[in-house]
Amino acid sequence: MIRSAVTVSLVEEARGGPFVFWDSLERAFETASELGFDAVEIFAPGPDAVSVEAVLKLCESNRLQVAAVGTGAGMVKHGLSLTDADEAKRKQAVEFVKSMIQFGSQFRAPAIIGSMQGRWSAQVPRDQAMQYLVAALRELGDFAAKNSMELIYEPLNRYETNLAKTMAEGCQLLNQVGRSNLKLLADLFHMNIEEVDIARALLDAGSNIGHVHFVDSNRQAAGFGHIDYPPIIQALKQIQYQGYLSAEAFALPDSLVAAKKTMETYHSLMA
Repeated sequence: MIRSAVTVSLVEEARGGPFVFWDSLERAFETASELGFDAVEIFAPGPDAVSVEAVLKLCESNRLQVAAVGTGAGMVKHGLSLTDADEAKRKQAVEFVKSMIQFGSQFRAPAIIGSMQGRWSAQVPRDQAMQYLVAALRELGDFAAKNSMELIYEPLNRYETNLAKTMAEGCQLLNQVGRSNLKLLADLFHMNIEEVDIARALLDAGSNIGHVHFVDSNRQAAGFGHIDYPPIIQALKQIQYQGYLSAEAFALPDSLVAAKKTMETYHSLMA
């Protein structure tokens, strides 16, 4: 069964970014439960910013799961990247991701590596950046495996990275890394920019897909843009995807409307 999830950001430096709920973890969980979501995806400033006990209580009282935890605060708050030219900063980046893997493991929620992958540049040429990234993902994949967790890598669009931008490039990276618990995040917004055919890309990636960001072409809630969802859902069913469709979308016109529209679209597709 393909389940539903919604994002909440607690990172002030990311304000205005594509997250449905903001500021209050309690309110996000309560509203998600009222609207019928199955889980919440948490974007936190760091592993110590949120009480594990408090999250477990929210999960229990609202009958929700934690779908995943983001690591992007490592970049937007601390300026860390796995492909930084500075070895000390790369090590800091790895340690930050490890801390989020451990944090998420307490809810059986995988950590997502998106913006922390960084970019190649004149200072760090592409081949070198990819070597840094592969080495980091191997170390982090092993660490996640010790915690009995998957690790999720997210190909981003050309405006956010110049490393892996498509599902095919993501699969090539996974082959280089060689860790079976490393999976891809299929973000429909990024795919709408980079893929020729979203459904075909999902079919080709197959079991490599571990998480899906359910969002529309304009980064608004699913149903507020022009993405053609039925072929996408059919492709996910064909590859027997059993994870979440997680709404990583702008809170437009506001959080509640965005969440409601997401669930309206989700239910129409699952029916």
